[in-house]
Amino acid sequence: MISEIQRNFAKLSQAMGFQRSPSSKQKVKPISKENNDENGGDHSINARTTSDPPDSVSSDASYNSWMVEHPSALDSFDRMMKAAKGKKIAVFLDYDGTLSPIVDDPDRAFMSDEMRAAVREVAKYFPTAIVSGRSREKVKEFVELSNVYYAGSHGMDIQAPPRPVKACEGKHHTLVPGKKGNEVLFQPAKKFLPAIQEIIKELEEETKKIQGARIEDNRFCISVHFRQVREEDYNMLQEKVKAVMRNYPDFDLSEGKKVMEIRPSIEWDKGHALEYLLDTLGLSNPNDVLPLYIGDDRTDEDAFKVIKCRGQGYPIIVSSTPKETKASYSLNDPSEVLTFLLRLSRWRKSSSSGKQLAQIWGIGY
Repeated sequence: MISEIQRNFAKLSQAMGFQRSPSSKQKVKPISKENNDENGGDHSINARTTSDPPDSVSSDASYNSWMVEHPSALDSFDRMMKAAKGKKIAVFLDYDGTLSPIVDDPDRAFMSDEMRAAVREVAKYFPTAIVSGRSREKVKEFVELSNVYYAGSHGMDIQAPPRPVKACEGKHHTLVPGKKGNEVLFQPAKKFLPAIQEIIKELEEETKKIQGARIEDNRFCISVHFRQVREEDYNMLQEKVKAVMRNYPDFDLSEGKKVMEIRPSIEWDKGHALEYLLDTLGLSNPNDVLPLYIGDDRTDEDAFKVIKCRGQGYPIIVSSTPKETKASYSLNDPSEVLTFLLRLSRWRKSSSSGKQLAQIWGIGY
């Protein structure tokens, strides 16, 4: 009973924006400073007792060391916002593992009503985009908000306001009018759609006897989920996927959190999507714009890298364990993402210019 009360008190403290104890004394790192990579591992952030085994103590030391390089964005919030004074902030959010928890069934990765309300509030004051590996249509079904921009298929399917496209943006890029006529779909990998459908059919046929394997059509990319596949069947699944992909040299195969990702081999990723959206929104000037990107996956590292190269901005990794990352700050899990977004909107709301900025940038209420 006592432990349950303690847990509830901890959650309440976190929701109110209080600092978490493991990182309360950490020093905020300058935005432009490069991170040192740390080895990953399955480490807990909970405080250890003296009775814990040596490996647990070692895990805490590793995590604390990692947190020095990637301090909590909650603990660092006031200093981050102080540095943002006089600048425009644009918000970019991954979906799975950031706005929603990682779940066994990808079709049930629902975001909470509280998270949806927080994102809606943030989007009132800042240009906000959801950048996901999911298909654009699927992530829109999950998020259910009309005042944010959507970039699906790892940024290969972007719904954005109409703007002329620069010639340097590449030969693969295709702009088509949106259904409502007031938006543009930016699809740099459109020519690969027929091949993607062929790959999906072959994968479904080859993997149908592997229990737990699931093929997800993300329109411009493909996800092979194996979170529910038995460990002894994983190698067989991997070999079958690789065998299919040998016939498609124009596609890349990579691996994420219990998922294999298949994407067209074009020079386009979440980092390029971030740059494109900033340019489209008229926010490409690195001197007065701070992109804030929150994500948990390897594919988000491309966006972190772009922000680091700009020398201005806040790349934030969502992780409870040490891992190699180019992010400057960290949040533990989606619940901390929620707390951060709530504080961000409250910070802007307290500014007398908040509503004026929202109107100037065309962000709806």
